[in-house]
Amino acid sequence: MDFNGQKILPAARHMKDFDHILESPFEYGVFLDTHIAQLKGLYDMAEKLKKKMFLHADLVQGLKNDEYAAEFLCQQIRPAGLISTRSGVILKAKQKGVLAIQRIFLLDTNALEKSYQLLEKTQPDFIEVLPGAMPAIIKEVYERTKIPILAGGLIRTIEDVNLALQGGATAITTSNRKLWEHFTP
Repeated sequence: MDFNGQKILPAARHMKDFDHILESPFEYGVFLDTHIAQLKGLYDMAEKLKKKMFLHADLVQGLKNDEYAAEFLCQQIRPAGLISTRSGVILKAKQKGVLAIQRIFLLDTNALEKSYQLLEKTQPDFIEVLPGAMPAIIKEVYERTKIPILAGGLIRTIEDVNLALQGGATAITTSNRKLWEHFTP
């Protein structure tokens, strides 16, 4: 999946961000920091405007981030994909036919090696690598796993985006509106 050539997946932290995504030509986006009571309405609005929104399951306030929550999200909310650090959430998303994006934090070599073990177990559809401003590590993770990479976190400049893409990332997840504007399809 290449997100129809979309190199930036705008990530909405606030309603103003979501409104901006709705008004933009972006087809795909990401929900961060949402509340369970808002989800149905947000997804109905997105669907009406043919927006495909991924949901960071770990950041839904009022909902535990476990496989039961993932099952609820997959059946009732039906996001384009679920993002999570939790293996149970990723496995449930895959079971329910929802795009599964395993988020990994690469703090040091030990974290990287533990992430490889996790990825072997979950076999997600995508890996979101944080921080994403490490093109050599993005390349290494892809070469070792052969799972497409999303880069996120600490990507602040156009150069950071281009380096992550050159390193092998399929797309960049970012809440930085300046980057959204620069890479608007």
